Formats: sequence, C-alpha cells, structure tokens
Amino acid sequence: MNDNQLAYMSIAEQAALIRTKEISPLDLVNLYLARIEKWDGVLHSWITVCAERARSQARQAESEIVNGRYRGPLHGIPFGAKDQICTGEVPTTMASIIQPDFSEGMTATAVQKLQDAGAILLGKNNLHEFGKGSSVNFHFGEPKNPWNTAHEPSHSSTGSGISVAAGLVSTSLGEDTGGSIRGPAWANGVVGTRPTFGRVSRYGGIMYAWTQDTIGPLTRTVADNALVLQTIAGHDAKDPLSSARAVPEYARHFTPDLKGVRLGLVREMSVGQALHPEVDAMLKAALAVLRSLGATVEEISLPRVKYAVPLQFLTSDPDVAAVFVRKWLRKHWDKFDVGTRTRIAAAALVPATVYARAMRARALVRNEVLSAFAKYDALITLMNFVPPLKLQDSVEKIDTREDVAARMFKSRRICTYPFSVANVPALSVPSGFTAGGVPMSVQIAAKPFDEALMYRVAHAYEQATEWHRRHPDLEKTLEPSRAQMAGA
Repeated sequence: MNDNQLAYMSIAEQAALIRTKEISPLDLVNLYLARIEKWDGVLHSWITVCAERARSQARQAESEIVNGRYRGPLHGIPFGAKDQICTGEVPTTMASIIQPDFSEGMTATAVQKLQDAGAILLGKNNLHEFGKGSSVNFHFGEPKNPWNTAHEPSHSSTGSGISVAAGLVSTSLGEDTGGSIRGPAWANGVVGTRPTFGRVSRYGGIMYAWTQDTIGPLTRTVADNALVLQTIAGHDAKDPLSSARAVPEYARHFTPDLKGVRLGLVREMSVGQALHPEVDAMLKAALAVLRSLGATVEEISLPRVKYAVPLQFLTSDPDVAAVFVRKWLRKHWDKFDVGTRTRIAAAALVPATVYARAMRARALVRNEVLSAFAKYDALITLMNFVPPLKLQDSVEKIDTREDVAARMFKSRRICTYPFSVANVPALSVPSGFTAGGVPMSVQIAAKPFDEALMYRVAHAYEQATEWHRRHPDLEKTLEPSRAQMAGA
C-alpha cells in the first residue's frame, strides 16, 4: 500500500487499518496535510487548514485507540466542512472578505456529532461566496476540477467535492439548498447526499433559505456516505425544525440486488430532454445496470417539476435577501462578489405578494413529486443534461434573455431543484466518464425520510459498476500547473 492508495481509500478501509493499528490517525492526518500542501495551490479546495489542531486531535485519538477506547468507524478519520458550517474556534469565512469569522463561537451540531464520534476536523472547504453558487470571482482562489482543471467543479459546496475527489480528506460536510452538495458530487465524481429536510440539524450552519437548506455528506463511496449521514442525523433541540424520527442503520438495508424495487425515470429530468450524446449513452448504460439487478424501471412524467427553478428563485432567494440586505449588503456592497450581490439584490426586489403566490405554487410541485412515490420506491434522474462544462462556460453571468434560459432554467437546476422544493432526500452517484475523462452522475431520490431505500439503490448500483474505483491522477492533471506556479 502506497500513500496514494491510502489517500483514496474509503472510510471503511481506513477505519479497518486504524482499528487494527496498522496505521495511526496521525499517519492519515499527516498524509492529507502533505497532499494539501502539494496540490491545493492549484485546486483551491480549502480556505482554512488547521494543521496543528488536527495533529493534536490525531494524537489524542491514537492514544484512546491504543488504550482500548475505540469509538467506532469514524474514530481518527479526517473530515472537512464547507466554510459555511460553524466550527467553534476555527473561523467560518463564508468565502467572504466582509469579516474574518461569521460563526459567533458556534459549533454546528453536525460537526459536533462527527467530533464526538472521534473524527478529526482538518479544515474548512472553499465555496461560492455565502454558498449562493453565483460567484464570478473568488476571494480565496478559484476552485478547480481535479479530473481536468479546464472543466467546472460545479457550484457552492465546491471545495468539499474537490477535496474528497482529490484524496485530500476522507469526507466533507456540504450544504445543499438547490443542489450545492449534489452538483459538486456530480462534477468531481463522488457521492453527495441532500438528506430529507429536518433529518440533520441545521444548527450552526449559516443558512437563510429557511424551508430548504440542508447539511449533508460528500464521500468516495455510498457506504461511507450512509455512515456519515447516520452519524450526523437525528433530532436536535437547538434546531426546532429537526425531526424526531428514529435514524435507521442504513447499511443494514444494503442488498446485492434490487429485486422488487420499482424505479420511476422522470422524463422531464432525463430522457425527455435534448441530451449530450455522452450523457445519453451513460444514462442508458446506468439503466441497464439497474434492470440487470432486478429493478423495474418505468418512465414517468412530472410536468410541473420544470417550475421548480423559477419558484425557488422567487422563494428561497428572497428568504436569503431578507437577512443579507439588512445585515451586510447595504454596508458592504463593494466587498461582495458581483455575482453574489446581483443575485441577492435581485431577490430583494421580489414583492411579498409574488413570494406568497410562489410559495403556494411550490406546494403543487412538491405534491406532484410526492405523488410519484405512491407507485415507485425511488425516482431516477440525471444530474445534468450535459457533462461538466468548460470553466468559462460555467460562469453564471447573465447578459441577455437567452442567457437566462440557457444558464438558469436549462441547467443542472432543473434536475436538482424539484427535489429541493419537495424536501425529499436525493443522492448523486458516479455513473461514468466522458471521453475527456470528466465524471457524470445519475441522481436517486426517495420519499421523505426514506434515505435507507435511496442508499440501497445507490449502493447496489455502485457495487455493480467500477466508477467509484477510479480516482484522478493528480500528477498528470495538476503537475503542469503546479510547476508553472513554482516557476512564476
């Protein structure tokens, strides 16, 4: 086993080595710190790396394990957190230069639960400013896709997806309002879950889309994802919107086949659209695998889901603007990235009567999505109709009416926003690569609080394919850029 193999191992594999004392938590932390030092000057997936703090926690974890106080499979495992999720004494910047720390001393419940399980905070991951997914310029460096730096790494929880994909950390917490976990998972070739709204406490997450924001994990495998979600899920008195429902042991629901599982393929979010040829071929291959596992796959039409995109812009964005304009935007207009401030300012102009009507219309979209689960156990869609775009094509700069249609309403959003509006769990799982070597994914959604079924489908599919075993060759993709930077 070499360092590269160890860096890309699943949490389960790393945990087995830690438990048997073949490696120590300090070995793993030092490995990731060295890789961050070598590669993150190109990738820009981290804002804050708390090296000495992580080493200290690793030594403590090692001592506990040596002395027989092993806490479980996350003990000694390094994790990152989107720099929108508060981590106590470690600053939370929101990728903004307005102030150095927005956390006010809070530690997010999800972070605390991971630390209680023995996981080690390695640092804070880069993101689109304030998590809005509209940044044009990046105050802490533009995040890059580790598979091909000429292509987008998607939006918002960007550093979380990059760092996991590039083997710079074992797992990371992201935040998903309309696709901010699932998008970076898709573009960077990892697994990303938006849990049911209320499944994970939002306490300590700086999030103002009150009816949609969620915290969830990004990992290299489905089993790892289920483990992290199981750890961070559950009721929290600090978050009155968190659910009191019991959290199942997700791995107990894994099966090698999908016999008896009924899957609905949503036309409006897949085959009913004009697809890039490589996406079309990938989807057909993924559906063939699911059918070979015993699942029944049928096309289903949900005609209202296309309205999820404008409805979210008319509801969640004004929710954010209601806080941001008063607290920060008026005072610090020039310090905001132009993309972020434009989106927030536009949302602030939505009249209350329009907002109220849009909230009612969102209920219609939600009801249509939920009605599908009367017949189907899970829904299958694409994550996008095209592969990850070239960086220059992915910038959300709107100059014309045509730009609005192409960049806003015919983008990844039509595949992710409907499940956000419906507040159901949804997961992006790697399902192929383009000829140019960038990842593609399918999305699996289930009824509220049925993450167990969602994970069952995703895990069976993952184990029947080889996509999760592929990892970016950083020496090939990043060394030219690193060498150029060193010589500059």
